[in-house]
Amino acid sequence: MSTRPLDGRHRTVVRLGNPVLRERAQEVPRERFGTRFLTDLGRDLLRTMFEDNGVGLAAPQVGAGVRVLAYYVPGEGDRHEVAPQVLVNPVLTLLGEPTELGWEGCLSLPGLRGMVPRHPAVKVSAFDTDGNPLTFEAEGFHGRVIQHEYDHLDGIVFVDRMRDMSSLMFEEEWEQYAKEKDLPMEV
Repeated sequence: MSTRPLDGRHRTVVRLGNPVLRERAQEVPRERFGTRFLTDLGRDLLRTMFEDNGVGLAAPQVGAGVRVLAYYVPGEGDRHEVAPQVLVNPVLTLLGEPTELGWEGCLSLPGLRGMVPRHPAVKVSAFDTDGNPLTFEAEGFHGRVIQHEYDHLDGIVFVDRMRDMSSLMFEEEWEQYAKEKDLPMEV
C-alpha cells in the first residue's frame, strides 16, 4: 500500500507484564521537537505497527516512556481511510457517552480480543514530530483507535476498560464465533 512508510526500523513490541505498559508516559519537551530522536521514534512506530499488522502503536509499547502514538485507519466497507499519523503529547476531549461497544485487540496482548466501551468521538489536540500543532475530531473506528493508543500513554490496556470479561477470547475463536456476529452485551 502506498501509504505505508518504508523507512524507520522495526522495534520489538513489549507484552503485558512489562512495567512500561503500566506507567504514565512523560511529556515530550519542546526542545525535542524536530530532533532525530522524535523523527526516528515516529517512523519506527509506524513501521513496527505496519509490519506487526496493527492499526495503532504507542511509544510505551516499544519501551519508550514518552507521550507519542502512531495510527492508521484502513478504508474498509463504508469506513474512509485515514493516512498514517504520529501524534506527540496528545490531549483528548471525549465526546458523547461511552456507550459504543466494539472489538479491540492489542499488539501487547497478542492473540486476544474483547468488547470495549468507547466514546463515539474525540477532539484531539497534539503536535507532529516537528512541533506543528494538530487539532481535529475523530469518530467511529478512527476515534476508537486513538482512544486505545492514548490509554497506553496513561498505563491502561484495553482489558482494563472491559465491562464484561466473558467477551475476552483468542483471535482464532473470535474469527470463528464472534467476528461477524452480534454478541449479546449490555451497554
